[in-house]
Amino acid sequence: MADADHEHTFDSADAGASTTFPLQCSALRKGGHVVIKSRPCKIVDMSTSKTGKHGHAKVHLIAIDIFTGKKLEDLCPSTHNMDVPFVKRTEYQLIDISDDGFLNLIDDDGKEKNDVRMPDGEVGDKITKLFKTEEKDTNVTVQTAMGEEAAVDAKESPK
Repeated sequence: MADADHEHTFDSADAGASTTFPLQCSALRKGGHVVIKSRPCKIVDMSTSKTGKHGHAKVHLIAIDIFTGKKLEDLCPSTHNMDVPFVKRTEYQLIDISDDGFLNLIDDDGKEKNDVRMPDGEVGDKITKLFKTEEKDTNVTVQTAMGEEAAVDAKESPK
């Protein structure tokens, strides 16, 4: 056999870091995070039910998608593992709001970030009010999980 038959090509530039980690259902807690239907969610309610003589205890989870706000539910045996997303919150200083609806942000190290869209609804209104109307120095909190990110809060920068 020629060496050409065994040639491997690797096109991935990913470092291989996982966006989630497994955790037993019974170890999940209200207020924690979990992946339901491939979406990162925050648990708002959970209950455990005991089943018959030979059955497993089941955990009923009710959670809210951390990016869309949709309510999702799942039922899982308490001994099974579920994925928990790595959720990161980072605070940036708002420099400008571009005409196409993106936030021009800068972190503590001076690195710029221009790929976060201006959120709709309450958070977007709060950013606009603080930055444009009241013309205050504004800090924006960006939440990142499973390759998605969104501005989730804004507040006046401390002097």
